[in-house]
Amino acid sequence: MTFEEYAFARTSALIRLARLLTDDEHRAEDLVQEVLAMAYARWGRISRTDRPDAYVRRMLVNAHHSWWRRRSSREVSVAAVTDRAGTADEAAALAERDALWQLVRELPTRQRTVIVLRYYEDLDDVMIAEIMGCSAGTVRTHAKRALAALRKRQDATIPARTGGF
Repeated sequence: MTFEEYAFARTSALIRLARLLTDDEHRAEDLVQEVLAMAYARWGRISRTDRPDAYVRRMLVNAHHSWWRRRSSREVSVAAVTDRAGTADEAAALAERDALWQLVRELPTRQRTVIVLRYYEDLDDVMIAEIMGCSAGTVRTHAKRALAALRKRQDATIPARTGGF
């Protein structure tokens, strides 16, 4: 597979993953562009791996973590991100989803990464471990701690939840 074919087929999935990791549409697009530029330069080596998509996803997660570490010295965060208006029929579901996403956003970076890769990207522990550069046991530990924190915060902030983690 050529780099152009890969980029054409996987860019939207990579942007979705980056959006979930960064919680910023524009930063996600920049992050994917940055990672694809790095992948292009190394495509000969990446394409020879068993799973080039896992390699590029790992690059994306690592780039996000690197950006997160540098962010405090370069960028100023805002108190709230404005949300696009939805229809009245979806108001309750949207409010619930937003409240849960806010809870996910408050998790530590590695726990949030595990939750995003597991529940939004539907990856198993072994693949997540490969992307994050840790063991599958560490992934399970991060997931367990993240879910416990989400349950605890959910009980305090969303009393009438219909489904759970």
